[in-house]
Amino acid sequence: MRAALWLTGLFAIAVASALFAGDNSGTVTLFWPPHRVDLSLNLFLLLLAGGFLTLHLAMRALSALMSIPQQARRWRLLQSERAMQTALLESLSHMVSGRFIRARKAAELVISLEDGAQRRGERLGNGARLRTLSHLLAAESAHALQDRNVRDDHFQKALAESANREAQEARDGVQLRGARWALDDRDAAKAMQWLDQLPQGAARRTLALRMRFKAARQAGQLLLALETARLLTKHRAFSPGTGKSLARGLAIELIQSAHDSVQIQRAWESLDAVEQRIPEVAFEAAERLLTHGGNVAISRQWLLPVWESMVQNFDALTLTQRVRLARVLERGFAGTGDELDTAWLSRIEAAQLGNPRDAVLQYLAGVVCMRLRLWGKAQQLLKQSLSLLHESELRRDTWLALAQMAEQRQDAQAAADAYREAAKR
Repeated sequence: MRAALWLTGLFAIAVASALFAGDNSGTVTLFWPPHRVDLSLNLFLLLLAGGFLTLHLAMRALSALMSIPQQARRWRLLQSERAMQTALLESLSHMVSGRFIRARKAAELVISLEDGAQRRGERLGNGARLRTLSHLLAAESAHALQDRNVRDDHFQKALAESANREAQEARDGVQLRGARWALDDRDAAKAMQWLDQLPQGAARRTLALRMRFKAARQAGQLLLALETARLLTKHRAFSPGTGKSLARGLAIELIQSAHDSVQIQRAWESLDAVEQRIPEVAFEAAERLLTHGGNVAISRQWLLPVWESMVQNFDALTLTQRVRLARVLERGFAGTGDELDTAWLSRIEAAQLGNPRDAVLQYLAGVVCMRLRLWGKAQQLLKQSLSLLHESELRRDTWLALAQMAEQRQDAQAAADAYREAAKR
């Protein structure tokens, strides 16, 4: 179809030219004193078209001749760019293959090629970013070889290059790499310094949060590590199970780092509601509060959510957790006077009646009754728990409690028998 249209157009032009030139009797006269030149109009038009075409071709030839140096410069720049790209790819290939010396040499080759292009006055559009990445690759290779002097030299150069407006996008990567190297050097303070210099958006990226978490752990900043772990879990960088495990461990460390009852309460208040409901965290906080002479009522208040969870679903706590809960509550009831909480006594009694076959609850109820000097009921509950208890320490403490009650009754034989049984455990 296109060929047919071209042929039709050519025929139309030929017909128009024939009609115009066939009967054209026009004359063009050129005066150049003392000469006169008469030309037909058709010849004049042909000469005019030929002259225009000749002038156009001459100008094109002259332009091509004048552009030879520029084309040569562009060709050299293209060759330099290809050589740099090849060297950069080789550096990356050697890096991932573990050939760090070759990777560093290839990266340094990129830098030398770019410097040579600059000395020749050739400017690359992405030269600043290319130099930044090349210095970063060389520094990474030196870090892998534990050559800190070379690493720091290339890192400082990469940092300086990234200050260029053309390489601003690479600056975050340079700072993150510096933070990671500081973590590898066990310099948590320097790593935190690099992370604090990141823009707000970059600081909330998963990679930056992971490094902040590690730096906080290394620096012993447990509260910051816990807050960062929460953000990582929220961003799904950790699975829910892993996030809960990390939060549990950090919360326990935070509580263990407190050295008096006031610090323990502050550490507890810094935890969120989900972390406070973790059994191990509540146990640790209540135990340390009691150890440091804190308020018994506050320790019981911290244990209340765990207790209610166990009452609602008895399988919510493992046997080990139930034993530890009973131990902590037992310590709270070891005092007398205003430390005896009737509300908790009712809770324990109701739980024991609701689960009469649970030895731990029977033991706890028996110990509480003993603290209240309800000797008969305490002895009955403790003896019943002996047939169900399999935990050696609880059996030992049960026999010790029976021995103490026998001494209260002045039954020396029963006390001796009970102490003998306790000594076997």
